[in-house]
Amino acid sequence: MVKVNGPMFSLGASGKLGGAIVYAIWKGRAYCRELVKPANPKSDKQLSVRAAMTFLSTEWAGIGAPSKATWEDLADADVVSTFNAYVAANLKRWRSFRGIGETANYTEALANATAGVATATNGVRMITVTMPITAANFGWGLFIFRKTGSAVTPAFDNLVKILPIDGTNDIVFIDTPLEPATYHYDFYLCSGDGLFELESQPVDADATA
Repeated sequence: MVKVNGPMFSLGASGKLGGAIVYAIWKGRAYCRELVKPANPKSDKQLSVRAAMTFLSTEWAGIGAPSKATWEDLADADVVSTFNAYVAANLKRWRSFRGIGETANYTEALANATAGVATATNGVRMITVTMPITAANFGWGLFIFRKTGSAVTPAFDNLVKILPIDGTNDIVFIDTPLEPATYHYDFYLCSGDGLFELESQPVDADATA
């Protein structure tokens, strides 16, 4: 990465040039770098990060002002927005297979949600996974892990989806499109302060042609 005071052809350039160079601004600093394309944009690790990013981005709007304010010190230190501080810190924890949280105070002390009995239902190129929630407590998200061929051991690189806990409403995940195979699922529950607990309820179902 090359930092620049006045990017080529513009004092505020951004975007790609000739499919080879990228101009952008990071933490208030203009820079340019080589355009790098992922070798496999749909790798298991890429999909895991995207699942976490999607959940974090969606949930930010519903986080209260006091919880958002806990990110201000980190945002100021890194010269970023509170949203970017929240995403970056949570993704760092997730890459270490740790729980994520609504606030910057990962106390891991709040009571997590409790779950009923999970089910997985066969379908044509799809499987419907249902997790009843019997008590919401301070539960924030249900992490769903998936593997084909044999039972899944939850890990960073087999996360397929994180869905919000909404009171005691059933959490329903429609996993599609799928290649015909037997798919195995297992789950973790995460509270709003980062308490990450295995909810070991392995289920499996067949996606048919």
